[in-house]
Amino acid sequence: MHKSHANTAPRPNWFSTLFFDHPAKVNESYLQHMVFAFGFAFWLGVAAMAALVHALIPALCETTASRILKRLHAKIESRH
Repeated sequence: MHKSHANTAPRPNWFSTLFFDHPAKVNESYLQHMVFAFGFAFWLGVAAMAALVHALIPALCETTASRILKRLHAKIESRH
């Protein structure tokens, strides 16, 4: 006779959890989410470099980092 497994919850699929659950929550495929996140990371890096240049030479890149961050913030807000 087999034991009943009615009280045993199915284990979560770790692969799906790591790669697909979050993109699905924001209505994107894995690839769409990856492209968006890479683009976001790129512009964050550009903003960081502009801030570094501005820190060293205040007359340069005076508003570059803040403009990029405002644009990225608007992009995130429009998605939700």
